[in-house]
Amino acid sequence: MATPESEGLEESYELSISPVFTASDMEKLRNKDKKEGVPLQTPWTFWIDRASNVASAAQYQAHLKKIYSVSTVQEFWAVLKHIPSIEALPPRCSYHLMRDMIQPMWEDEQNKKGGSWRLKVAKKDTSTVWQELLLAAIGEQLSEGLTEGDSICGVTMAVRERDDLVQVWNLSAKLANNEKMVPVIHRLVPNVEFQVVYYKPHQTHAAYESR
Repeated sequence: MATPESEGLEESYELSISPVFTASDMEKLRNKDKKEGVPLQTPWTFWIDRASNVASAAQYQAHLKKIYSVSTVQEFWAVLKHIPSIEALPPRCSYHLMRDMIQPMWEDEQNKKGGSWRLKVAKKDTSTVWQELLLAAIGEQLSEGLTEGDSICGVTMAVRERDDLVQVWNLSAKLANNEKMVPVIHRLVPNVEFQVVYYKPHQTHAAYESR
């Protein structure tokens, strides 16, 4: 399916507070990027999921929304400033930033052999952790915690009723190394104490659908 625990979002959640760009907004972003832009190593795509009681990968995908793909530092900041802050999202809603067009789904071709480092963070630290992870992702700093042959697929912040859930997605579960990645994450946010830290291969989730 995708990031777990994604069920339960109230149907009353309105799109008016979700990051949906108008045609005018998108044109302004494109025009800005034509004039100026520091290129990223690879494009990255913002996603949001608002899944409710999903039982399959197809149902989850139907609730998954692409926000915008960015290829420069300027585009990244323009999008981040346009969308609601992570604190504005209701519980059971998640933001994702994925490399290129990888979807934040366990079954995506680039994800199915991978997994994610999962860290619970207190809500008072959510905003700081999310921004630092976003910057580390597009700046390729998270790659410092990888074994040779592995790569970062994306990062997620899942809003929950109590502690929020951070995920760092990688390409290969076999190459995941906690002793390398966890210190890298701690260096990004040295004043944050994570409640739980562990790694989980996508295929070990009960809801994973093999293809």
